[in-house]
Amino acid sequence: MTLAGNDPSGGAGISADIETLVSLGCHPAPVITALTVQDTRNVQALWPVAAEELLAQARAVLEDVPVAAFKIGVIGNTENAFALHTLLNIYPNIPLVLDPVLTAGGGTELANTALIETMQTLLLPLTTVLTPNSTEARRLAPEADTLEACAMALLARGCRYVLITGGHEAESPTEIINRLYGNNRLLETYRWPRLPADYHGSGCTLAAAIAALLAQSHPPIPEDAFPALIHRAQDYTWRSLQAGYRAGCGQQIPNRLYWAETSRGNP
Repeated sequence: MTLAGNDPSGGAGISADIETLVSLGCHPAPVITALTVQDTRNVQALWPVAAEELLAQARAVLEDVPVAAFKIGVIGNTENAFALHTLLNIYPNIPLVLDPVLTAGGGTELANTALIETMQTLLLPLTTVLTPNSTEARRLAPEADTLEACAMALLARGCRYVLITGGHEAESPTEIINRLYGNNRLLETYRWPRLPADYHGSGCTLAAAIAALLAQSHPPIPEDAFPALIHRAQDYTWRSLQAGYRAGCGQQIPNRLYWAETSRGNP
């Protein structure tokens, strides 16, 4: 079950999640948290759905279909964060991947201070895997002075695992370095060739890929197996970005069905 915003450009949000989940062999159950006005360049408007509408969507499915994983993207407002907290507490054994979408790729703010604080106190303690980029990690853990300290602070707030992606960092002009933390330590460092383009929906793709692989696993997943699962999700995401295409005037769109074109003999 993915709970996220609708992106009418088809590049991010629910559209990205559905494509990713289907591509990795899952049946998606999409729940809309917000409507947006956006294109491949930026978000012009964000209209959260009412909290009771969010809950009604999710409960209808959860009472009918065995859900194996949750993935949360754009939340919309504090009321929806409280609603999600209520929902997740009813289903504590379903793993949760939380993509803390705080700012659109074009710079529009998607979460105010109150929402960030509610995420910190109510949602992080229920999160199996948190997938912030480095900017989001610093905003979620403002007391920390390094990214590693951010990760430790986020683990202390209750996340089981934290995967901090390094696309916004300047550590290397040729690589992106992602780091997985858990059990109060660095578990794995991943290095990926830095691609030349900017992408619309890359974070959604990664979080949804992790959720898909979690849904297909048999919990509880042992800690020593978790880095490999996260590597597989990143590999899928990187290949989707590598095969990305320009649909509009802004960022490229990941081709989340890249494997289908390859299987037909196309490059």
